[in-house]
Parts: sequence; structure tokens; C-alpha cells
Amino acid sequence: MEALITTFGVDWRSLALEVVNFGILVALLTWLLYKPVLKMVKEREQVVAKGVEDAEEAAKKLSEADAKALERSKAAEKEAEETVQTARGEASGEKARLLAEAQARAAAVERDAEARAKESAERAKRESEKDIARVALLAAEKLMKTK
Repeated sequence: MEALITTFGVDWRSLALEVVNFGILVALLTWLLYKPVLKMVKEREQVVAKGVEDAEEAAKKLSEADAKALERSKAAEKEAEETVQTARGEASGEKARLLAEAQARAAAVERDAEARAKESAERAKRESEKDIARVALLAAEKLMKTK
């Protein structure tokens, strides 16, 4: 066995020193490189997770704003319909002129209600777009700070 080791030129002292040097190198690389890189990866995962949460929250707020706008629109339509029914009930006993005035008033109220509902929906949309833009800017800013 000894002849075989000397034939291949294996020096036990050199081999032991190489093993110790390799162990030191692995320890230093773990301490100086692997752990900091792992920490950066975890921090980036947290930033991405926060961005996803913010995006989900913004989407939820947008859907809530859409639901509120739809609810307001339905309420405005109901109010307009009630106004039309009232106008028709009052105008049934009146002459043709009064009937024409009531219908014109009901149409104006309906247009106004539609305009208010549309304006409310647009305002809700603008607000949600601003919120989404703000959240996106904050996420981008955090991402840029981490880089």
C-alpha cells in the first residue's frame, strides 16, 4: 500500500494542508458571500411579497370603488324612475301642456342623475388610478432603494 501511495506521489502532509485550506476557504466563503447573498434574496422576496400585497389591496379597493359606483348609479336610476312615476301620476289629470312639462322635468332629472352617476364613477376611477400609481411608485422606490 505504501508503495502505491509513493508511486502516485501522495504526500500526507500536503494532502492534510490542502484539506485544512479547503475548509478555511469554505468557511470564509460561507461567512463572507453565501450568508449575505441569502439575506439579500430574502429581503427581495419580502419586497416582492409586499408589492404583491399592495397590488392585491389596490385591486380590492378598485373593485370596491366600482361596486360603490354601480350602487350609486342604481340608486340614481331608481330615484329617476320614482321621479318619472310621480310626474306621470300627477300629470294624469292635467292637460297635455302639464303632461309635457312633467315629462321634460323627469327627463332632465334622469339626465342629471346619469351625469352624476357617470361623474361619480369617473371620480372613483381617477382616485383608484391615483392609488394604484402611488402604490406602484412606492414599490418601485423600495425596489430602487434595495438595489
